[in-house]
Amino acid sequence: MQKVLITGAAGDIGTRLRKILRGVYPHLRASDIRTPAELAAGDDFVPADLTDLAQVEKAVAGMEGVIHLGGHAIEGSWETILNANLIGCYNLFEAARRAGVKRVVFASSNHAIGFYPRSQRIGVDVRVRPDSRYGVSKAFGEALGSLYADKHGLRVTCLRIGNISDIPADERRLSIWVKPEDLAQLVRVGLEHPDIHFEIFYGVSDNAASFWDNSRAAHFGYRPQGRAEDYREAALAAQAKLPPDPIGVRYQGGPFCSAEYDADKRG
Repeated sequence: MQKVLITGAAGDIGTRLRKILRGVYPHLRASDIRTPAELAAGDDFVPADLTDLAQVEKAVAGMEGVIHLGGHAIEGSWETILNANLIGCYNLFEAARRAGVKRVVFASSNHAIGFYPRSQRIGVDVRVRPDSRYGVSKAFGEALGSLYADKHGLRVTCLRIGNISDIPADERRLSIWVKPEDLAQLVRVGLEHPDIHFEIFYGVSDNAASFWDNSRAAHFGYRPQGRAEDYREAALAAQAKLPPDPIGVRYQGGPFCSAEYDADKRG
């Protein structure tokens, strides 16, 4: 793998991955609707609005692999999610197919399965249970990736990312935290492992309280280095300062589940 595109390169995850992967791949191209900060001299940047297929085609031209982080990164209106995360995701996969791209690593999310209870440990073989319109868009992206793998031979890896940060910020993140270097390791598995066809992995570090069985990623060589337990005291102290969320605390998706929630009122 020589030529790799990162969409959503101006975002937090894109910025972190650009720093970690710089030098790993000889040609690392960045793309976003806005110019990323800290572009180094000679960096390859191609601006693109994901809703415009022609612009996306320019961004993927000549690339062998794509790390697709682009789109709306939180809950939003249906119109926002539709354009950025469904139409934009389709445009990315279709442009990649037309350009002869070999592999796509798709940034899915824990919010595609957010309505599983925290007491239930799940693998990647469960049905999706999205907790938001945003989560629905990530489930759509996984399904689209499966289609393009089976129908067009694109090698696709979907990463259900938990929460990427320097340290876990609260109690829920003790379960879903992923160290930036661990996420980069998963990306490299998706771009480089010879046996990838279509896979779903959890973007999570080696957390004792993890909600997820990530044995499928381990099968492909994933060996996370981060441990959320190392930050447990600070995370619980931060948790104590948060307002109570009796609905969110039930489910893996946390506040994404409690937002707009009215199921209990229906009897």
